[in-house]
Amino acid sequence: MKTFKDWDVQQIMMFPPSVQEFVPEGHLAHFVRETVREALDLSEILESYGEERGQPPYHPVMMTALLLYGYCQGVYSSRRLARACAERVDFMAVTAMSQPDFRTISDFRKRHLNALKGLFVQVLRLCQKQGLVKLGHVALDGTKVKANASKHKAMSYGRMLKSEKDLAAEVGEWMKRAGSEDAREDRVHGSDRSGEELPQWVANKQARLEKIREAKAALEAEAKAKSTVAADGSSEREEKPRGGRPPKSPPGVPKDTAQRNFTDPESRIMKSGDGFVQAYNGQAAVDSHAQIIVAQTLTNNAADATHLPEVVAQIKENTRQQAREFSADAGYCSEENLKELSRRRINGFVATGRQKHGTASASGSARGGRRVRAMRLKLKRAGHRSRYRLRKQVVEPVFGQIKHARGFRQFLLRGLEKVSAEWSLICTAHNLLKLAGARG
Repeated sequence: MKTFKDWDVQQIMMFPPSVQEFVPEGHLAHFVRETVREALDLSEILESYGEERGQPPYHPVMMTALLLYGYCQGVYSSRRLARACAERVDFMAVTAMSQPDFRTISDFRKRHLNALKGLFVQVLRLCQKQGLVKLGHVALDGTKVKANASKHKAMSYGRMLKSEKDLAAEVGEWMKRAGSEDAREDRVHGSDRSGEELPQWVANKQARLEKIREAKAALEAEAKAKSTVAADGSSEREEKPRGGRPPKSPPGVPKDTAQRNFTDPESRIMKSGDGFVQAYNGQAAVDSHAQIIVAQTLTNNAADATHLPEVVAQIKENTRQQAREFSADAGYCSEENLKELSRRRINGFVATGRQKHGTASASGSARGGRRVRAMRLKLKRAGHRSRYRLRKQVVEPVFGQIKHARGFRQFLLRGLEKVSAEWSLICTAHNLLKLAGARG
């Protein structure tokens, strides 16, 4: 009869294992833990713990390593991270068997969000030291990432106007009726209550009315601010007629289609590959040598063109060098952006229209300023040899790795500032994985 190796679940280990033995040598868990311990400056986080009283908190360096390793593994939520600390040996190798609960992890992330955001540049410079950043060619693109809010929780300004009137009339009618029926209210509500308490259904409608009024006021403030900026002669497009029909919405008044989300008011409805979604626009500039993200930003503006100047400035700030070549799709093409590339002496390759299948040039109308026409001719002359062909193979795979390989399709946090820090952590984890892969 065949014999088998012993399997005794009651067997007691004679010697406690070391965290180095949980996973094989060279495992990503060891790399992330030691990189955070030895190579990153976490003084901003450490110095925030000045109170000696109370129970000692989990070590901030361990908590930082846990978050970064979780993001590298596609584990983002605090509950999933806490469960992994108790169930997965690779996470145990990072935490040395510590098991912080999900509230501790969530609070740590929220408390140190700005400091964690700053780790992007530190990890990027580690990649530079390893020779993974050449800045010979950098490609820029944006991706729409779902907000932690449903698009069905948004309401247009036109609908707000109607709903505000309807709800206000309904709540007002009930209040009027309630005041004239004191005797009946005593029988309905009992003698121990005044009878003036709002029933739950009215309280809910009144709360909804207050939310609608708050959102309506915010949209009106935004419209007024845009009108003021346009009147001052800034680059904002003035909302006034160029001739012909008068505008449906006068300056300073929101359009009826302007929307605001009740769950995350700073997110916006944007068009993506999945249709229209409540989202933010994440931008990433990627170096062609090893697909390292050298600059990143996030906004609630669906248009891409406005982000190019900020990104090229950030490349110089982050790496202390400037890209020699720069490519971007037609969404970034404008006279101002091409001028910015020229001013910084960057050899730009920016599509001037929709790219035809199998060609390196981009078709488009004859319209455009001097620089746009020159760019169109530049791409057309180069044909298949144009350096613009590098764009798709440099930046688009990075978004594929983030969204598909690591499953990041929706933000956990809400609000532009917090979501920007979360996007920075996502980009930091991407670069950390590239750095780990370069060890071999």
